[in-house]
Amino acid sequence: MSLWRIVPFLAAALVLAPVGVIMSSLFAPVGEVWQHLIETTLSLLLINTFWLATGVVTGTLLLGVSLAWFTAVYEFPGRRFFSWALLLPMAMPAYVMAFVVLGVFDFTGPLQTSLRAWLHSDLAWFPDIRNTVGVVIVMTLAFYPYVYLLTRNAFLSQGKRSLEVAQSLGFNRTQGFFKVALPLARPWIAGGMMLVLMETLADFGTVAVFNYNTFTTAIYKAWFSMFSLTAASQLASLLIIIVFVVIVLEQQFRMRMRYAETKRSERAQRIQLRSRHGWMVTGFALSVLFLAFVLPVAQLIFWAMRSLMAREFDLARYLEFLWHSISLSGLAALLISAVVIAIVYAARRYPHFSTRYAVRIATIGYALPGTVLAIGVYVPMTWLDGQLSDFLLHGFNLESGHLIQGTLVIMLMAYLIRFMAVSHYPIDSAMQRITHSIDEAAMSLGLHGWAMIRKIHIPILKPGIYTAAILIFVDVMKEMPITLMTRPFGWDTLAVRIYELTSEGQWEHAAVPAGTLVLAGLIPIYLLMRQTEQ
Repeated sequence: MSLWRIVPFLAAALVLAPVGVIMSSLFAPVGEVWQHLIETTLSLLLINTFWLATGVVTGTLLLGVSLAWFTAVYEFPGRRFFSWALLLPMAMPAYVMAFVVLGVFDFTGPLQTSLRAWLHSDLAWFPDIRNTVGVVIVMTLAFYPYVYLLTRNAFLSQGKRSLEVAQSLGFNRTQGFFKVALPLARPWIAGGMMLVLMETLADFGTVAVFNYNTFTTAIYKAWFSMFSLTAASQLASLLIIIVFVVIVLEQQFRMRMRYAETKRSERAQRIQLRSRHGWMVTGFALSVLFLAFVLPVAQLIFWAMRSLMAREFDLARYLEFLWHSISLSGLAALLISAVVIAIVYAARRYPHFSTRYAVRIATIGYALPGTVLAIGVYVPMTWLDGQLSDFLLHGFNLESGHLIQGTLVIMLMAYLIRFMAVSHYPIDSAMQRITHSIDEAAMSLGLHGWAMIRKIHIPILKPGIYTAAILIFVDVMKEMPITLMTRPFGWDTLAVRIYELTSEGQWEHAAVPAGTLVLAGLIPIYLLMRQTEQ
C-alpha cells in the first residue's frame, strides 16, 4: 500500500486517540476527588456552562445578524468603514478583553474610582461586573464577528432581491427580513453560532479571569490544584459528550434544510436610510466597535506605556516570552502545514469515500477544547515515555529518564490535533486549482513523483500554504489552555504570562504581552478583509 494512502488514516487516528483515552476514564474507579466534585461543584459547573453558552450564543446572534444586515443591505454614514472594521474584534483574544473590562469597570478600576470622587457616593447602585452577565457580555463582544462574517456573506448573496421578493408578497421591510431574508440565511447563521458555541465551551482564559467556574476551569483545577489526573480526565470526558451532542444536533439541523446556492448579487444600489435612521445605525455600529475594540486597545496602550516607563518592567524576560511564543508558533505552523499538505495530497490521489471520511475526522480537532486535548495527549504520551524508558533500561541498561515529558513534543502534538482544521480549508482550496490536466502536462515533460510536487504543486499551493501558516501561527500564539497545561518547565509564553499576571490582578503589567497578541491577531483579520467587500 502506498504511504500516501495511509496518511489521512494516521491523522484521523491521531485525533481519535486522545478522545478514546479520555472517554476510557469514565470506567475508572471514582476517587475521593471526583466524589468531592459531585457533591460540591458538578451541578454548579453544569448550570454555569449552560447559562454561559446560552447567553453568548444569544448575544452574538443579535449583534452579528443585525450588524450584518445593516452593512450588507443598507446605506448609512460610515457603512464602507464599518463593513470591515466590525471584524477587528476578532484580533482581540477573549481573555485579553476580559481583564481589560475588569480593570476598567471593577470596583477599583478608574471608572468607579472617578465616579466615587465626583459624586461623593459609594456607588451601591453600580452593577457588579464579576458575574454571569459580565462574562456573557465580554465573550459576546469577542465572538460576534464569527456570526457577523458568515451572515453578512449570506445577505450579500441575497442583496435587495430578498426584500423585493418580500414586497411582491405584500410584506414591508421588517416583515421581509424575518419571513424571507432571515430564513434564507439560516445555514450561515447556524455555522457562525456553531463556531461561537465551540469557542465558548472551549474557553479557559476568560472564565479564569472572571473566576467563573465552568468545565474548563474545573479540569485545570482538578489536575493542577487537586493533583488528580483521573478526575480531570473524567470531567473532560463529560465535556466531550456535551460537545459531541451539540455537533450531532447541529448536523441533524443542517440535514433537514435544503437551499439553492446562488451567486453574489450584483452591486445594486443599497437602500438609503433616512438621515435619522441612518445615524442611529451608525451610532449602533460605532458603539459596538468602541466597546469591542477601540476601548480595550486604548486601555492596553495606556497601561503598556505606564508599564514600559516603570522601572519594574523586565524587558529581558518579556523578550524571552516573546521568543518562546514566536518559536513555538513557527514550529507549529511548519509541522501542521506539512501534515495538512500530505493529507490534502493523499485525498487528491485517492479520492475514495473512506479517505474523505478519514480527512473529515482528522479535521474535527478544533471542536475539542484545549483543556481536553491537553489531558488527552498528555496521558498517552506519558505512557509512551514510560515504555521507552523501560525498554532502554532493560534492553541496553541505560537510565534515560523522561524522553518526552518536559519537551515541546506534547504541546506540538496537541496543537497539531486542534489546528489541522484551521489550515485544511486554505490548503485544500488551493489544491482544487490543480487540475488533472496540469498533472498530465507535467508528466508529458518528464516530471513524476516528488519532482512534480516540488516544481508544479508547491508553487501553486504557496498562497494557500502561506494563509494556513499565518492562521496557525496566530492561533498558537493566542492559545492558552494547551500551552499552560503542557508546557515544559520554564517555557512560558505571552499567553501564559498574561494568565499569571491577570490571576494576580496585575492588569498594567499584562498589557504589554496582551498588546503583542492583539497585533498578531490583526494579521488574519487583514487576510479576511481582503476577501470581503470594502
